Amino acid sequence: MNPPTSVRWIALALPLLSVCCQGAKRESSERWDPEHYNVRVPRLKVPPQIDGDLSDWRSVAFSDGLWDIARLRQAPWFDPAIIRLTDHGCEPSPEEDLQARYYLAWDETYFYFGAEVHDNVNDTKDPQHEPMRWYFKDAVCFFIEAPADGIAEHFGAGDSAFCFVIDSNMPSYGAWWRHGSNTKTFVEEVIPQSAVNYALRMDPWKRGRGDFILEARVNMASTLGRCDPHWHAPRPGDVYRLQIVHTDPDGGEYGAHFLLYGQGDDDSTWARMILTDPIEPLGRKPE
Repeated sequence: MNPPTSVRWIALALPLLSVCCQGAKRESSERWDPEHYNVRVPRLKVPPQIDGDLSDWRSVAFSDGLWDIARLRQAPWFDPAIIRLTDHGCEPSPEEDLQARYYLAWDETYFYFGAEVHDNVNDTKDPQHEPMRWYFKDAVCFFIEAPADGIAEHFGAGDSAFCFVIDSNMPSYGAWWRHGSNTKTFVEEVIPQSAVNYALRMDPWKRGRGDFILEARVNMASTLGRCDPHWHAPRPGDVYRLQIVHTDPDGGEYGAHFLLYGQGDDDSTWARMILTDPIEPLGRKPE
């Protein structure tokens, strides 16, 4: 006796539904695969001056162009729940709200960070200020795991975040360090003064008081070397992990920010960062 038609349809549909669900799961899990996204950061031949002018090294640093919310929407790590801007009224278009180019390089002693940013509002006022609350202010933060260890952690051993509050007053908490160790997670402290040098230039292009250039260097041995006993002096071929977080409250609470190359505090979602030999500046073909 043949089963009813409805039963036969269910029997056919269940395997198809299973395949579709598995496909959806695969698509979700494969959408952002940090193991196959490499950021290649070159060594600098000549140490730059930390003066808020990137012209002496940006052409030989890592940078992959201009980022705004429209470009981030197309990035494989994009998640609208965490990568977003807020509208407080009388705001420009989302693309004009925040735009930035980020720069990375290294040498035997320092990691170098840079950012050239167009921002419609400079906001460093936090009604519930605490030194560790950089994420409630305009700030650019570079998350690094050194070395990459393949273990999913939330600011455990080897994880550091070097966070620079975009405040021209250069307060004591303006260069902040979140990190872990073999025994602790989420250690919060000022980057030791002996380990950091940074500069800010506000309104560098004379087109808006929210615009800025950030330039910084951080001593690796006294920061990354404190986080993980497996860290060693940098050399080409070393594999770290990287995420950039750029917060932009514009007078609001926490929640407006860009994330590049990652999806949050879990270091297993951060892209692979590979230290490389020096590179040459991009050239133009002569006429």
